[in-house]
Amino acid sequence: MIHIATVHFQSDRWIPIQKSFFEKHIKNPFRVYAWLNDVPPVPANTFYYSTREPVKAHSVKLNLLADLIYFDSNRDDDILIFIDGDAFPIGDIETFIREKLGKHKLIAVQRLENNGDLQPHPCFCATTVGFWRAIRGDWNEGYEWKNKSGQITTDVGGNLLKLLRENKIEWLPILRSGGLTERPVLFGIYGGLIYHHGAGFRNPVTRGDMAKAQVKLIDKIKAVLPSRRWKTMRRRIVAENKIVSEQIFKEIEQNPNFFEERAAPGFSGTRKAVA
Repeated sequence: MIHIATVHFQSDRWIPIQKSFFEKHIKNPFRVYAWLNDVPPVPANTFYYSTREPVKAHSVKLNLLADLIYFDSNRDDDILIFIDGDAFPIGDIETFIREKLGKHKLIAVQRLENNGDLQPHPCFCATTVGFWRAIRGDWNEGYEWKNKSGQITTDVGGNLLKLLRENKIEWLPILRSGGLTERPVLFGIYGGLIYHHGAGFRNPVTRGDMAKAQVKLIDKIKAVLPSRRWKTMRRRIVAENKIVSEQIFKEIEQNPNFFEERAAPGFSGTRKAVA
C-alpha cells in the first residue's frame, strides 16, 4: 500500500489537480491523508482521511499525519509519501520510488536553489512507514545550517536532516531539473518527475528570490540597502510572481501536459548524499 500525506490551506483549487495526477501516475492502491485548514467543503470520498483541526504549523500537521498512517498501516514496508498540496507527480513516480528505496532509506526534494537549502523538503519525500517510525521522523525546523549567503538558517525539514546526519543515513536528494519560468525556486520540476508550484498557499516570494534581488541591487561596496527600499523590492517581487502564478495555474488546469517541453528529458535530477 502507498500512503500519501498532504496539506491544503485556505483553498481547494489544487485538490482536483493533485488527485488527477495521483490517479494517472500511481498504478497500485494508494490512500491520501489530508490536512485541510480553512478549505471549503469537499466530497466525503475525496480523501481516505482528512481533518480540519486548527493546527498552524505545517511540520506538525505532517508529523501527525505520519503517526496516523503508521497506526493505519499493517506493514513496515508500505511506502510513505509526503507531498505539498500544490505539488504532484508528472511521470512514473511509483516505479522511481520503488527502485530508489531499494538502495536508499529516504528520497526527497532538496532545494539547493533556495539560497542553498540542504534539508529534505516536504514538497516531496518518500520513504517507508517502518523507517519513518524507526528514526522517529520529524519535519520541524530547529537544526541549522549555513546558506549560500553565509547566514545560519533553519526551515521545515531541519530536524529531519539532523536525524539523518546523526544516524549516518545516506539519502537521495531529488534536484531541480527544470522550471516553467526563470525564477530560481517557484514553479519547479524536480527529477523530471515532480512539479512543485511553490506558491499555492502563500505569498510567492522565497529566500532564493530575495538573494537574487540582493545581488542585483547591492552596489559595488556592498552597502546595506535601506529597509524601505528593501520592502519595496519584496512587494514588487510578490506582485510579479502572483501574476505569473495565476497564469501557470490556469495553464495547468487546461493542459495536463503543461510540463512536456520543460521537464528536461534525460536528466535524472538526483545525486547521492550522505546527510
